Amino acid sequence: MLAKSLQAKKSELSKTEKQLEILSNGFFKDGSLPTFANKLKGIDQFPLRPNKIEILQINVGYMCNQVCAHCHVDAGPDRKEIMTIETMEHILDVLKTTSVNTLDLTGGAPEMNPNLRWFVEEASKLGVKDFIVRSNLTIILANKKYHDLPEFFAKHNIHVISSLPFYKREKTDKQRGDGVFDKSIKALQMLNDVGYGKEGSPLKLDLVYNPSGAFLPTDQMALEKDFKKALKEDFDIDFNNLFAITNIPISRFLDYLIASDNYEDYMNALVEAFNPKAVGNVMCTNTISVSWDGYLYDCDFNQMLGLKVASKEQHISEYNEASLSDRDIVISQHCYGCTAGSGSSCQGTVA
Repeated sequence: MLAKSLQAKKSELSKTEKQLEILSNGFFKDGSLPTFANKLKGIDQFPLRPNKIEILQINVGYMCNQVCAHCHVDAGPDRKEIMTIETMEHILDVLKTTSVNTLDLTGGAPEMNPNLRWFVEEASKLGVKDFIVRSNLTIILANKKYHDLPEFFAKHNIHVISSLPFYKREKTDKQRGDGVFDKSIKALQMLNDVGYGKEGSPLKLDLVYNPSGAFLPTDQMALEKDFKKALKEDFDIDFNNLFAITNIPISRFLDYLIASDNYEDYMNALVEAFNPKAVGNVMCTNTISVSWDGYLYDCDFNQMLGLKVASKEQHISEYNEASLSDRDIVISQHCYGCTAGSGSSCQGTVA
C-alpha cells in the first residue's frame, strides 16, 4: 500500500524532487519521523558547520561497467556524464592554493573517464598527501586497456579503495551481478601482485562493505577480521582495512526500499540508531564533493539530490575556501544514514 502511494507521487515530480519528497516526513503514516534538523538542534549541533576542508572528493563521471542494485549514483554503462579536462584543470588550480591534502576520485567507475590517467599524473606532481581512487575492481578486467591499472596505480602511489560487498560469491553477485565476485577476486590478486595490501608495502588497499539489504552494517572491526580470514584462506588475498558503510536511502537503494516495502522501517531504524558522537565526524565536515560538471556539494549524497553547497561560489572554477569554510552544511533526512550506530563515511565508521 505504501509502495503504491509513493510510486504514484513519484510520477508527478522530477527525479531530484522525487527523491527529496520521498525523504520528507509526510510519507510516514503517523508523521512521527523527526527531522534531522531537529535532531541536531537537540544536541546543539544545528546548523551543522564544517571544520577545516581537507578532502576534495571528485566524481569524474557516472559511467560504469556495472549496474549495482544499491548504487547511490545510479551509475551504469549508459550514463554519459563525464568530467572534462577543463574541469580537471580547475581542480588542479584549487590544489595549488588551498589546504586540501586528500584527493578522492570516484564515479561510476572513475577509470572509465578517458582523461583519468592524465589527471592522476598532473595531480601527483602537486604532492597530494593521500591520493585515492575508488575502484569497483571488475573494471580492471573489463577491457585490455584497463589491465595495467594495478601497475599504473602503484607507479603513482595511489591509495586504492575497492568495493566488495562480501567475501562470499552469492551475496556479492546478488548485489552487483553474476560473475562480479570472481572478477573482483582476480583483480584483488592482481593488485596484491604489484604490492598492494602487503605487509610493509606503502601501497594501500582497502575494501568497502555495505549491507545487501535493508539493515545496518555490523561492527566494522569484526567484519574486517572475518573478511581478512576468509579472503586469505580461500584466495591468498591481503588488504589493509575494511570500511563498513551504511546504505544511504537515495537513488537505487531508495527505490529498492520502496519496492520491497522496507522504506518506513529502514528510516525508523536509522533514527533509532542516531549517534550524537558521530555528528562531529561525518564526512561533510571536512570534505567538499565536486560533481562531474564541476559543481560543489557537501557530500556525494547531496550531489545525487542536487543539493549544492550553501555558498555564493558553487562551482570549482570559483572555489573560495574562506567562503566554503564559513557555510552551513545542507542537510535532509538521508543524513540519518551517516549518523546511525558507529556512523558512516567514505572512510568507514566515524564514532
